[in-house]
Amino acid sequence: MKNITLAVEDEVLEQVKLTAAEQGTTVDALVREFFATVAAKRHTNDGARQALLRLAYEASGDMGSKTWNRAALHDR
Repeated sequence: MKNITLAVEDEVLEQVKLTAAEQGTTVDALVREFFATVAAKRHTNDGARQALLRLAYEASGDMGSKTWNRAALHDR
């Protein structure tokens, strides 16, 4: 486990200490939990992004006989 140093406003730290005490935990535990949550969301988002890219790659994308060109799309 790595140690890190954070700079936090005094008032913010006091509020976090109160929250930690109310929850029966420590500021360190709250920070570790927050970091774990951020990492898990990133992992979930990466998985969803990979699944979407896989679907896009595997999709046939058959539009039938419809064809468009720039002029037809922007015809006024």
